[in-house]
Amino acid sequence: MSAAAEEPPVRALLQRVGRSYFPLAFIARLPFAMTVIGLLTLVVSARGSVQLGGLNSAMAGLGVACIGPLLGAAADRFGQRPVLLCAGTANGLLLAAFAWIAFSPLPDGVMLLCAFLIGATSPQISPMSRSRLVTIIAHDLPVLQRPRLLNGVLAYESAIEEVVFVFGPVIVGLLATTLGAWAPVVGASALTLIFVVSFALHPTSRPPRTPAERAATLAPASELFRPALLVTVLGIVGVGFFFGSSFTSLTAFMQDRGDPESAGLLYGAMGVGSAILALSVAWMPQRFSLRARWIAFSAVILLGCVVLQLIDDVGGMVLSLALMGFGVGPTLVNLYSLGADRSPAGRSATVMTMLGSGIMVGQSSAAWITGAVADHAGTATALALPLVVAVIVMLAGVANWWLTPPAGDR
Repeated sequence: MSAAAEEPPVRALLQRVGRSYFPLAFIARLPFAMTVIGLLTLVVSARGSVQLGGLNSAMAGLGVACIGPLLGAAADRFGQRPVLLCAGTANGLLLAAFAWIAFSPLPDGVMLLCAFLIGATSPQISPMSRSRLVTIIAHDLPVLQRPRLLNGVLAYESAIEEVVFVFGPVIVGLLATTLGAWAPVVGASALTLIFVVSFALHPTSRPPRTPAERAATLAPASELFRPALLVTVLGIVGVGFFFGSSFTSLTAFMQDRGDPESAGLLYGAMGVGSAILALSVAWMPQRFSLRARWIAFSAVILLGCVVLQLIDDVGGMVLSLALMGFGVGPTLVNLYSLGADRSPAGRSATVMTMLGSGIMVGQSSAAWITGAVADHAGTATALALPLVVAVIVMLAGVANWWLTPPAGDR
């Protein structure tokens, strides 16, 4: 056996990508997770309307929905480097502009247009990172090391994705309460211009494939519409809805108490159990299949949402958020694993972009809807929306159970 084959898989991967890769990829994806909540927090503070804040978040989500998958397709065609350099630079400048526009006398329409452009240019770091690592494992590492290392990398990437989306609002809360409501958006701008550009220039960014290579390895686009893959996308959009509805209703809850900027800090209660459970998924027994995990952990989210309907103080809110976190982390990891398993040949970047965009689309749409409900029907009604979303995520898991044959599950 060769020395390369005997080398531990993780060490071999680290030597191939470099030790700076994983910290860089982690920081580069933070602005994406901070954007929706940062826009909401800034607009609520600057213009005094949860509904308008949610509408701006929804416009950012619409931009992601319209353009995000096209960025993934462009990366497959032209390579990640030029796509990320263009998108990252534009996104960083637009975020800085939004921080000024929110406090300016410019009309709401200008702010909404800027929010849409922010979403449209949002760099898709998570799917790009997964695509890089999967390609490196498939082409540059010994065959015997690939299956185990691929599973571990996908679990890590999914767990990091979940950690970023839970702790993104915490960072927003810390910056908003210590520096001001403008700080999270300006911070996201700086992180984008520095770390997204650095990620684009990293040596792991491969040149684009030739037309002949694409033709030999690319599955038909029709395979992106298989029911099992579509229900996975539905599930991850549902998780995005959960993030948006829970944070926006929490913001309304804290606004009633005169402290909306601290909503991000309280949201961190969800992150503790969520991060622990997400990172532990790789060690769960194989007999606890992906389709079973979806139903089991979405039931935990549902239980936390039921508790949410019974609370009337900050302590109860923290308890319900912590309980939800025990379910949302593993659910998100599970959905990304299913998406990786179900990606058609040669279209993993497209599928991962669909999933990454799905979270932000769901999050921003729910922020808009929940903000409108909070303004017109009150906080108590807004707090019921996460419960509705939790039911939808669980029903999607039940549908997935019937679409996934036991022999094809892992």
